[in-house]
Amino acid sequence: MRTCRASAAGKLTVLLATLVLVVVAGCGGGGPTPRAWAASVCEALTPWRAEISKLTSSTHQQMTAQTTPAQAKENLVRLFAGAEQASETARRRIADAGIPETDQGAEVSKAFRASLERIRDAYGHAGDTIDALDTGQATAFYDGVQAAVDKLNQEYDASALDTGRLNSTELKQAFDEVPECR
Repeated sequence: MRTCRASAAGKLTVLLATLVLVVVAGCGGGGPTPRAWAASVCEALTPWRAEISKLTSSTHQQMTAQTTPAQAKENLVRLFAGAEQASETARRRIADAGIPETDQGAEVSKAFRASLERIRDAYGHAGDTIDALDTGQATAFYDGVQAAVDKLNQEYDASALDTGRLNSTELKQAFDEVPECR
């Protein structure tokens, strides 16, 4: 009996979602409101930040752990691949949020996506660099890892979102007010 109800509820949810999409599309409303867009962005960035924080902590642990260079290499490549994937997931979710209906909405959306693309690519470069390192000489390997992490930090810093050029009062207010951003 529960299966039938769950199935019916699922079908009803799909039907309602389809109707909402048709109504919204029919209204010609374009993109989301600043509040809706800010909420979507924060919903995309909150799990991304948590994942990046966890991966950063794990990377630090790997750098100081008593493992062989081969083990460290495998773990670091996996960690950076996870950060790269998390960044791409956040970028995709922000792209899916659309363009907010506000002054500079397109530019703000593009800047958020571009920043996450650069972050994603920085993690990818670090992972590729570490994957290419020879593990035969521990000192040379860890020097290479340190160089890769230094380069990652430079690329990460360069990817920062320049909010000085993107000054939308509506979006700033939305980010300050929506619960998803607190």
